[in-house]
Amino acid sequence: MAEERVSREDIKGHVMIDSTKIRIALALGGALITLTGCAVSGTPVAGEPDVRGLETGTFATDRHTYTDTAGNKGALVEGARMSAAVVPAVRIDPSLSHGRGGVVIPDIERALDFVANVSKPVLENRKFITGYVALGADQADPDGESRPGPEATALTTALFRFPTAAAATLAARELEDVDLAVSPDNRKLASAKYPDAYLHWRPGVPTIGAFLAHKEFVISLFIQRPRADATDLTSWIDKNLAAELAQLAKFDPTPTEKISDLPVDPGGLLARAVVDDRSAMQPGQYSFASYAPQHLVNKAADLTARQNLVDATGVEAHAVVDGGAVTRVRDQSAAQSLMRGLIDSAGHYDPITAPADVPTATCLKLNDNGNKEDDYVYRCYVAYKRYLAMVSADGEPEVRQKITAQYALLANSL
Repeated sequence: MAEERVSREDIKGHVMIDSTKIRIALALGGALITLTGCAVSGTPVAGEPDVRGLETGTFATDRHTYTDTAGNKGALVEGARMSAAVVPAVRIDPSLSHGRGGVVIPDIERALDFVANVSKPVLENRKFITGYVALGADQADPDGESRPGPEATALTTALFRFPTAAAATLAARELEDVDLAVSPDNRKLASAKYPDAYLHWRPGVPTIGAFLAHKEFVISLFIQRPRADATDLTSWIDKNLAAELAQLAKFDPTPTEKISDLPVDPGGLLARAVVDDRSAMQPGQYSFASYAPQHLVNKAADLTARQNLVDATGVEAHAVVDGGAVTRVRDQSAAQSLMRGLIDSAGHYDPITAPADVPTATCLKLNDNGNKEDDYVYRCYVAYKRYLAMVSADGEPEVRQKITAQYALLANSL
């Protein structure tokens, strides 16, 4: 409904982003792998199996460190870091419990999914670097739709990074100018709490847009409410900005000239995840990236349950690889609690027997209500000390081998 989107007729940021359902084909093409043993380094710990005897196939399970820096993928690596700087919708208002996604904005083309297409020259001229966006609503999108229904309250909080504070200040003003100019019906609004913010809406339409420069950043907001009330819409901008500025105050951006030097695996989580070929790993937001705990919240369907789970287990960091993930939490008990919570929210999966020689392993299979185009058929979890790992595959022999290798890798990495 383009007439209900302020001046952002081309904005796609109002569309749900479900990063948990971006299906990445495995390098092995889903082929069945013969379960053959191989030597695994390390020594057994009392009460644990000797991982040297586990059937881990061709997966590398020795302790590893990725020493590469971001290079020309710096925007993606810094954008993943910025997941710590964007507040999940449920922390803006507890009614916003329905997750609509969270993603890195690594380039201008992706940024245009969250601002009007006429904004492209502004982003180019002010040297847009990278960004991150989180979306949420107070109700699920209607069946078969990827946009909120007309009775929903929905928020899009995007954070754009520029080289300097001066560039960000100019960008905020210019983004507002081009957005306003799209339609003669647009009108400016003002926030008494945030007088430097640029707000506008279209009278009679229950949406509002806003831009606010803060240091090297521009906060870009788009909010939908069930009714077109300028005072109400402005109050939601104020609420959103208050939460976002508080979150942003905790974040230290990487100096522009050092972004290319960022380590690809700053916390060592990626090195603890089983992959097909370590030498082929390059930053990719769905296939090789390290995130803040907020990202684990943003990509959940139930933001309230996920935020509570993240808080209760003391999640410190979350990393994703092609067909897998590793999360570091407070302690071993928290890792097992996180596993139970994630399994409870797994959706259309049923439990199956896990490998008997892998302690704590739990495996699932997509049931008939699931969609094989969106999700892997098999998924397994394993908790080890402060770490929880998840692996996925389309073949059962492969996923069983993979979770065994994942356990061995975690054991060898400590």
